[in-house]
Amino acid sequence: MPNRLASESSLYLRQHADNPVDWYPWGDEAFEVARETNRPVLLSIGYSACHWCHVMAHESFEDPATAALMNERFVNVKVDREERPDVDDLYMQATVAMTGHGGWPMTVWLTPDREPFYAGTYFPPIARGGLPGFAELCEHVADTFADRGDEVLAQAGAVVERIRSASRREPSPDALTQSVIDEAVVGLARVFDPANGGFGSAPKFPPSTVLPFMVERVTQHPDAMHVREMLEMTLTRMADGGLHDHVGGGFHRYCVDDVWVVPHFEKMLYDNALLAQAYTLAHVHSGDPRWRSVAERTLDFLMREMMVGDGFAASQDADAPGGEGAFFVWTPAQLDELLPPQQATAIGLRYGVTEDGNFAGGRTVLTVARPMELVTHELGAPAEPLLEQALTAMAEARAERPAPARDDKIIVSWNGLAIAAMADAAIAFSRYDYLAAAEGTARLMMTEAVAGGHLYRTLQNGERKHLGQLDDHANLAFGLLRLYRATFNPMYVMAARSLASAIVQKFADAESGGFFSSPVDGESLLARTRDVEDHPTPSGNSQAALVLHEIAAFTGDTAMRELADGAMRLVRADLTRFPHAFGTALQVVDRLARPGTEIAVIGPRDDERTLALIRAARGAAPGTVLAHAEEVDDSTAEAIPLLADRTMVDGVPAAYVCRDHTCRAPVTTPDALREQLDA
Repeated sequence: MPNRLASESSLYLRQHADNPVDWYPWGDEAFEVARETNRPVLLSIGYSACHWCHVMAHESFEDPATAALMNERFVNVKVDREERPDVDDLYMQATVAMTGHGGWPMTVWLTPDREPFYAGTYFPPIARGGLPGFAELCEHVADTFADRGDEVLAQAGAVVERIRSASRREPSPDALTQSVIDEAVVGLARVFDPANGGFGSAPKFPPSTVLPFMVERVTQHPDAMHVREMLEMTLTRMADGGLHDHVGGGFHRYCVDDVWVVPHFEKMLYDNALLAQAYTLAHVHSGDPRWRSVAERTLDFLMREMMVGDGFAASQDADAPGGEGAFFVWTPAQLDELLPPQQATAIGLRYGVTEDGNFAGGRTVLTVARPMELVTHELGAPAEPLLEQALTAMAEARAERPAPARDDKIIVSWNGLAIAAMADAAIAFSRYDYLAAAEGTARLMMTEAVAGGHLYRTLQNGERKHLGQLDDHANLAFGLLRLYRATFNPMYVMAARSLASAIVQKFADAESGGFFSSPVDGESLLARTRDVEDHPTPSGNSQAALVLHEIAAFTGDTAMRELADGAMRLVRADLTRFPHAFGTALQVVDRLARPGTEIAVIGPRDDERTLALIRAARGAAPGTVLAHAEEVDDSTAEAIPLLADRTMVDGVPAAYVCRDHTCRAPVTTPDALREQLDA
């Protein structure tokens, strides 16, 4: 008989609806039962695409004996971390405080007052690898709570105080200057992997939030060869490795090794949006066609496989019915059966498909094993058309395999990132299907995700749930601002300004500066945490600052700029110590440390002279704010004060450049505009 999770909208929660565990969703009911029965709460947090979450569910939560023990000794609560990042972040901080590490599945034991006193991540059913068996651990934790309650409460109180203390930050009195950026670049080089690209060791995650900063750095400083080398190696190794799906496009979440060969096979919307945008920016900077190909294949994957109506689904699962990775891996026999001999040979040579394989069972995760020229030489025929034909046939054959499950939850935060990626690529590659997708998603977010003056976090089956967090507001505003740059529809700036106002009203810390992750009118948890580091997604604190800085440039609202400055002063010391975790913040600080530049272009959109000015303006330094109108009426000036009082010059389209609060005379040619921008 299904448990309480059967009626939940979250796929992850419904995946546990048939467990014999008497699960509760997060809410007051579970904790009231815990108080009434004087039992601790077992809190299990995960997400639908998580491989080890499925493993622990199968080993322990589906086991009748283990479930009976859990039901007897605990009140059991399941949380989808993607729905409730506030709950996840709070108890992840507790887990790290108690164990020194974190991850999912997260397993935390709480007092009936929601205070954590013991925690871990995955636990096997029986002791192995230095981990206790889950059932044995449950008995021990329950006995400790029953027999040593005072000690448990004291430990829980100490953990809560550590979390609250971590949320209290003091702003740095030191200025945010370019020297901070210079030191951070040196710090990036220290943790860079010179052999394989990326940062750190296994497991290897794509540095999605650092890459845009690196592109901006080499754009502004062409002589920054060490940054260019780090950037190009990382982009190349990720694109060539098993992190990248060479058949279907897109990227997996991370690699279990440090050489980018074997991934964990889940595909997350946020990774693919951020990486598509990074490869787009890299192409715009360098003109390298490889980066365009990777970006377009990634966005094509999102359009083909991840769209749910006008929105984008959260993820594809790591597991498929044939087992982990079965959907993605290949053997020589499969290639021989599917492809003509020369195509099969070409795929084997190019992507390293061998009898031994590089994955379990003699199967191969495709990785670029030989350069195209060498494959051509060994085949004695041009390799590129053969590979293109073979990959098309492989994609068609793979579509017949049992596919990984898709989590159709539409998360506002991640859809904001997708809007930004689609909008940027639409302009860079003249792909107006991307622009249509971005506008459709934006309309969905602005209509269905908003109700009663609140932005909500998730949409699923027509139902909006959970108040939006800081990252929902900031990432959606970011996407809308990128979409404005692609369309020049002032509606998107107005919507972004509304979100920025909500950020200030609901999330700003009036005492220390910066922003809390959860809204002031949201559920009251043990602490209001701060999202100051980038993780796989941009830090809410940094992304909010990036948005407010741009809104300030459009509107002249200096208070918004000061809030962005205050948010960055909270993390100033971290930027040079842990720069790989603060890529978004580094972009903000770079903008704050340079004189701001704003460009207003006035002229008919169908006039080639106007388009030439817009193209020149788009080539300006990173962080330059660009606005355009055919003519400026009162409503346009109200939406975008930067455009106020701007006109064409003697009937000719014109561009107005303002830098560091000083505006130049209008110009009417791209060369004159570039001259002002370069001055």
